[in-house]
Amino acid sequence: MAEKAEARQHAESGSDRSPSANEMMPVKADPLGVLNSVPDPDAGLSDEERIKLDKKLMWKIDLFLIPWLCLLYLVSFLDRTNIGNAKIQGLQTDLKMTNNEYNNTLTVFFITYALAEPVTQVLLKRLRPSIFLPTIMVLWAICMTTMGLVHNYGGLITARFFLGLAEAGLFPGVQFYLSCWYKRSEFGFRSAIFFSAAALAGSFGGLLAAAIANMDGIGGKPGWAWIFILEGLFTLIIGIISFWMVHDFPDEAKFLTQEERQRTLRRLAADKQGSSKHEDFQFAYVWQVVKDWKTYTGMIIYMGCDGVLYAFSLFIPTIIKNLGYTATHAQLLTVPPYAVAAVVTVLVGWIADKTQRRGQINMFMALFGIAGFSMLISTENPHVQYAGTFIGALGIYPCIPNTITWAANNFEGVYARGVALGFIIGWGNLNGIVASNIYRQSDAPRYIPGHAVCIVYEALLLFGGSVVQHIGLRIENRRRQAGKLDHLIEGKTQEEIDKLGDKRPDFMYTL
Repeated sequence: MAEKAEARQHAESGSDRSPSANEMMPVKADPLGVLNSVPDPDAGLSDEERIKLDKKLMWKIDLFLIPWLCLLYLVSFLDRTNIGNAKIQGLQTDLKMTNNEYNNTLTVFFITYALAEPVTQVLLKRLRPSIFLPTIMVLWAICMTTMGLVHNYGGLITARFFLGLAEAGLFPGVQFYLSCWYKRSEFGFRSAIFFSAAALAGSFGGLLAAAIANMDGIGGKPGWAWIFILEGLFTLIIGIISFWMVHDFPDEAKFLTQEERQRTLRRLAADKQGSSKHEDFQFAYVWQVVKDWKTYTGMIIYMGCDGVLYAFSLFIPTIIKNLGYTATHAQLLTVPPYAVAAVVTVLVGWIADKTQRRGQINMFMALFGIAGFSMLISTENPHVQYAGTFIGALGIYPCIPNTITWAANNFEGVYARGVALGFIIGWGNLNGIVASNIYRQSDAPRYIPGHAVCIVYEALLLFGGSVVQHIGLRIENRRRQAGKLDHLIEGKTQEEIDKLGDKRPDFMYTL
């Protein structure tokens, strides 16, 4: 009762600060009974000794998980967006494609990619990450390599169709996977590091494409074909190695000792995360997510940043080239905006974890996106437009991991969280269809319609959606702090209370 009284006092004081997970989450409500069923390997140790062991454990988990997962996403994002680099090296001309046909090859990727994402969350849990993630990598590496062997529009669009299907499980899968390893106050920074690989892929992709283009004519293949072939073969090698480098969930991870597994399960249970333990799939979890208003606000917010992400990453080489630069020069000029975005993404992830102000951070960063695309749309000065690509990138990349972390923080339960992320990320990626068609060659060199759509996405969906969700979550937290939902657990067993997930009265949402 002490915790409840303290929460009510907090509500009456009118404070809007979103307390950290450790502050808001008393250990007594134990998801799935982990604290009762898992022995405490640190029984009898002092608080200082426990903290020291916990830090050592987190360093070990970070070392075994984060670097390799970042590499996986780097090659994933490189493989889905390198078609933009290939275009300015002559892809569209050599395959005799119209502008609409080229846009169709971009669009078809997002159809299969987005529609398959909700299903992949269940497959990831059932097949285990160490099997599922390397397998889909090998499959999309084959699709990627074949893109360099095609001779016409039909072959290219078919390869892109299957590339989207194969890649669908990586990003949402890894986001869900990481949320099963880290506390809510730790997840955002790791998610930001992981997603910074997308910005690095854009930066690295420009350099790589400029170098590979020099292979034009070797083996009778044009330079753009070698971009697909070599990057596809690289992905294949990484995918095969991943069968040994990707690890399973905390209760089965072989790189941890028995004591470290117990310590990991208990620290997640104390944070009220049921995702660390086994849970059988039930359709009720899907229905729970479908009925939850947070699912739809999350979809709107993610739509706002993800749609712009794909517009930016697919067309920035073309946009820069149309500022008057050669193809090779344009490839190289794509590097700096991505590099700056990568650094800021990690910094913002760290700040978000420290402050737990994820909604307000989204709103603030969205202003950069609005400003950047306003610079692109309002002038013909190439220097101002190029500066706009830097500022615009800041309004896109940091918001992707922040939005996903915000959603993951506010859904509890292994399948509920996985399905929710599948819906949110899947819907966001469907907007790649819009992004693939708003930068038309007929609008060059200003691309006013494309930039205008990006401004609307940033202002109305990302900024506006974040405002709505922030206010809604704040209202929910105040109701819980005031004890207005306590009746939901009256007369229920601990197991029944656990099944309420984030609807439990003592679960406080991250703002």
